[in-house]
Amino acid sequence: VQLQASGGGLVQAGGSLRLSCAVHSRIMSINSMDWNHQAPGKQRELVASITSAGLTDYAESVKGRFTISRDNAKNAGYLQMNSLKPEDTGVYYCHVDARDILGRKWTYWGQGTLVTVSS
Repeated sequence: VQLQASGGGLVQAGGSLRLSCAVHSRIMSINSMDWNHQAPGKQRELVASITSAGLTDYAESVKGRFTISRDNAKNAGYLQMNSLKPEDTGVYYCHVDARDILGRKWTYWGQGTLVTVSS
């Protein structure tokens, strides 16, 4: 199963980016998804999550600025990041809890996508 994350890049403070994460599999579907941020020299932290029912949750540091969403038809999820700040800089990892056609549960981490916010 391939879990592909994309959308990172260099942006000025106040700008926006949209990260994408897709599960490329014919037998796997996303159950829940979350995005995690690892700033340089720091531990990885959860910033946003979305359940199978579409319920969302956010870290206080990104509330009102980031929006997590999903497209079940595309087996993909997204993180819309607005009003970016230099402290948002780092690698963003998507994490997926998935279920295969036999009902078995799997968990996957994407390879990470780098976001750099300049001041």
